[in-house]
Amino acid sequence: MNWFTRVRNSLPFVAKRTTEETLWVKCPGCSEMLFTKEYEENLKVCPRCGHHGRIGADERLRQLLDEGYDVLRQPDVAEDPLKFRDTKKYTDRLKQARAKNPHKDAFTVGSGAIEGRPAVVGVQDFSFMGGSMGMAVGTAFCQGAERALTRKCAYIVVTAAGGARMQEGILSLMQMPKATVMTRRLKEAGLPYIVVLTDPTTGGVTASYAMLGDVHIAEPGALIGFAGQRVIQDTIREKLPEGFQRAEYLHKHGMVDMVVNRHDLKATLASLLDYLQPRAAA
Repeated sequence: MNWFTRVRNSLPFVAKRTTEETLWVKCPGCSEMLFTKEYEENLKVCPRCGHHGRIGADERLRQLLDEGYDVLRQPDVAEDPLKFRDTKKYTDRLKQARAKNPHKDAFTVGSGAIEGRPAVVGVQDFSFMGGSMGMAVGTAFCQGAERALTRKCAYIVVTAAGGARMQEGILSLMQMPKATVMTRRLKEAGLPYIVVLTDPTTGGVTASYAMLGDVHIAEPGALIGFAGQRVIQDTIREKLPEGFQRAEYLHKHGMVDMVVNRHDLKATLASLLDYLQPRAAA
């Protein structure tokens, strides 16, 4: 940076130029430098290697739902019930996460339609404390299922999580059977429950509602599993195959029904709803 640029940037009344950090983004897959605008217009999918970047809840809802959808108010739950503290207080971690996120926790529900088919969509946002499942996430998941039951329509959940939220201890693990009960209620009502697995979906989320769908769709290259690869490898004392726990590997071995590019996801969900959505009596 030369002296003129330093002086110019120090003047408060002179507009700052766009920096390289805002103009370019480095693809995590192929390490190519991409124009940020081009990357975002391509739904945060690398046009060179096809790597699917992580996206937030609001962006996901805009991509999947038709215009005019409603965002459900996130439920109020007891915060820091265990008075948990590690290197920071749990309350401080929540404040830090909320300062960077438009929503108060990691699960957001939108109610609307997908290409004209009624649907409720719940999205887990990895940017909020790793999408971890605590009481707020479990309650919001159930709230979305209740809305689907009321509307008599499909419930679609987009998962992205590192697992249960350790700061809530056993209370976070209780969300697993709680969510499972709601998936059972959807099944008894004859309503579709579809899961879209995105990168990463791991831990207690995988062990509960992420793997209880009528149909499981995964984005290309998504990491999907329960325990980490290193833990598994050290336990079984064998080298794991290439691509283990990735979407394509799970699809090949029957744990995922289809791997769908983000550009085709909305149309694929609309087709599934045509097949699975119960028809009104004539």
